[in-house]
Amino acid sequence: MSEFRSGFLALIGRPNVGKSTLMNTLVGEKIAIVSDKPQTTRNRIQCILTREDYQMIFVDTPGIHRPKNKLGEYMVQAARDSLSEMEAILFVVDAADGIGAGDRRIAGRLKELRVPVILAANKMDIANPERARVQIKDLAEVCPFAEIVEVSAKQGFNMDLLEQKLVSFLPEGPKYYPDDMVTDQPERAILAEIIREKALQLLQQEVPHGIGVEMEKIQEREDKGLVEVYASILCEKSSHKGIVIGKGGQMLKSIGSMARKDMESLLGEKVFLKLFVKVKNDWRNDSNTLKSLGYSLHK
Repeated sequence: MSEFRSGFLALIGRPNVGKSTLMNTLVGEKIAIVSDKPQTTRNRIQCILTREDYQMIFVDTPGIHRPKNKLGEYMVQAARDSLSEMEAILFVVDAADGIGAGDRRIAGRLKELRVPVILAANKMDIANPERARVQIKDLAEVCPFAEIVEVSAKQGFNMDLLEQKLVSFLPEGPKYYPDDMVTDQPERAILAEIIREKALQLLQQEVPHGIGVEMEKIQEREDKGLVEVYASILCEKSSHKGIVIGKGGQMLKSIGSMARKDMESLLGEKVFLKLFVKVKNDWRNDSNTLKSLGYSLHK
């Protein structure tokens, strides 16, 4: 009988290369929010993939970028911290958009680590394969990758192959989490992220990064056979509040309707969702607000 294998794997890459989609596809559940806007992931999210003879714990990190505020500093620090004491690093690049200077900068940093790096060239289903492979070869000269796998997280292409490559880097180890556990994130954090995802999808370009979600109350109502969720969407400017609410409250209603459907799918129960909108000027530079939203700023 083969020994059980387990370990921690970091996902890293530029913003918007598809790390969250890739992780959701591997784990088979929607844990991390997905958006076509960059810098969507703010927290380190641990997702757990358990099979009969192995368990992988993925740490999804915020994309590496140049920070503009305290929240940005937190995001970059979280990404860098996650690289220590990992069995391997899964470096995701966007093969369709093109592998550029930002990817080479990250590859240069990864080269300095004594940790195996697996390159996942994502979005190969819509990439120019010849161009992508030339760029992958150039990137491999910056950092000698332990493995290179061409994938499409959205279409599921080569995801089984990627999983098997990752398993080969797992040492013998314990089962850290129960079989049915897919994330260490508390329920309220995941529900807050679902609301933020819908806001990111629906709102104008200038608004989303000034948005946070504060969970007010989650209450199981057995008498009504549903879960009541109360949350506030935070925005930085009074002018943004009107945009979030929308004409006749339509935008807020749309955000709530889309979020509620995902919540019901996740919880397996009916959900009553009530959303509020609050203005908190410059909240992304307010340490207390960041802490209350779950962003622990540490040096």
